[in-house]
Amino acid sequence: MTPRPLDPPYREPEPPPQRERRTTRDPKDPERLYVITGGTDGAERAPLDLVTLIVARADPPVSAPPEQSAVLRMCRTPLSTAEISAYLSLPFSVVTVLLGELLAAELVQARAPVIRGAVADRSLLEAVMHGLQKL
Repeated sequence: MTPRPLDPPYREPEPPPQRERRTTRDPKDPERLYVITGGTDGAERAPLDLVTLIVARADPPVSAPPEQSAVLRMCRTPLSTAEISAYLSLPFSVVTVLLGELLAAELVQARAPVIRGAVADRSLLEAVMHGLQKL
């Protein structure tokens, strides 16, 4: 008589794989952007363009959301709205909503960008030329 092979030991069936929980949130996650903007539809957006300079007028209040606090800390020196958008990794439209809220609360000030004249001032050029000649 030939020996019969042994049956493999009984094993519990493995549970189905569970969905992985994301530990880090995607900055472009629509849910996160909705929460940051407070669910507004964009009607409260300030009329800002990419080169408008933003300067903080006060320190962030304790009750400020993290994104607004970050904007107030960053804007101790003037920053353009495009730079703020890049540093926060947020779309420009979301940043304009945040800045609109900060402008309404008078926590920041919006400034037009410094536009240099197309033609340099002649007296300034002459002063620079004379200074270089004296060297």
